[in-house]
Amino acid sequence: MRPLILVTLLLIIALPAGSQPQPAEPFGWAIDIQQTYWSVPNITYSVADGYECKLDVYARRNESGPVPTVIHIHGGGWVAGTKEGGLLGLLPYFEMGFSVVNVEYRLARVALAPAAVEDCRLALKWVIRNAKTYNFDTSRLIVTGGSAGGHLALITGMLDSTAGFDASKDWDQVNPLLKVAGIVNWFGITDVDDLLRGPNRQNYAVSWIGSRSDASEMAKRVSPLSYVRKDLPPIFTVHGTNDQLVPYAHATRLHAALEKAGVPNKLVTIPNGRHGGFTRAEMLNIYGEIKEFLKKHGVLPEPVAQPAVR
Repeated sequence: MRPLILVTLLLIIALPAGSQPQPAEPFGWAIDIQQTYWSVPNITYSVADGYECKLDVYARRNESGPVPTVIHIHGGGWVAGTKEGGLLGLLPYFEMGFSVVNVEYRLARVALAPAAVEDCRLALKWVIRNAKTYNFDTSRLIVTGGSAGGHLALITGMLDSTAGFDASKDWDQVNPLLKVAGIVNWFGITDVDDLLRGPNRQNYAVSWIGSRSDASEMAKRVSPLSYVRKDLPPIFTVHGTNDQLVPYAHATRLHAALEKAGVPNKLVTIPNGRHGGFTRAEMLNIYGEIKEFLKKHGVLPEPVAQPAVR
C-alpha cells in the first residue's frame, strides 16, 4: 500500500466517530492529505554493505516558496520498528503545514552502533542535497522521533562533523553544512552508557552497542549528553515521569545541561506518564506546546488555507 494512501486511512480511523474535535480545537488533524501533499515512497538515500536505507517524502503541493520540513525518525530501541509504524505521529505536522521526510535506518540485526547514527546523518544530508527537487526549506528543518527515534533525532541535530560519524563514501566531495533549526524529542535516550549496566540496564541498548571491548566508550560517543554546547538548535523534549524503558532522568539531565549551556529548550513533563501511550488530552496539549515552541523560534510554516474536507 502506498504510504500516502495509508496515511489517509490512518487519518480516517485516528479519531473515531463522535470523538472528532470541534474545528476551533487545535490538532483535530482535519486535512485532506491527498489534495495537499504528493508522496514519493521508498527512496534509497544510502547503501551500506548491500543494505538499502530508505525514506519516504511527503511534499506539500502548490507552494510558492521552500517549505519548512520535518525529518521523522522511528523508534524501537534501535532493534525494531519501521518508518511506516510512525505515520500517525506525522499527522499534526501535516496540519501545521510542514513537508515531511520519514526515515528508516539500519537496525541492530543489520549493523550495530554507530550505524543508525551514521544513517540518520546521511538522511539529513540527503534532505539538504535534494532540497530544490522537493522544495524543502533547509533553513527550517526540524528533526523528531520517539524513544530510540528521539535519541537519533537529538544526535542527528547535535553532532558536528568532528565527531567522526559523517560517512562520505556515498557522496561526492561537496559537503553541505548539516544543520537543523530545531529538535523535537519524545522520551529519547540521552545517555546510552546509563542503559548498559546497573539499575537502568536495558536489553535493547546492550543489543545495539554489542559485546565490544570499547562498549562504554562507544555508548558515550553516541550519547546526546556528550554534545551539549552553546550553538545547538532549540530543543523540545517530552517525557513521562514513570517511563519504564527510558528513565525520566534522561530528560531532566539533558534539560539541565542545555540550560547551563544557554541552549533554548523546553521540557514538557507528563506526570505519571509512561513510555508513550499518553491520553488524548495530553497529546493535544503536547502538540499545542510544540506548535508554540516552533513558532517562537521562527520555524513554523506560514498559515495556509486548507481544502475543505468532504
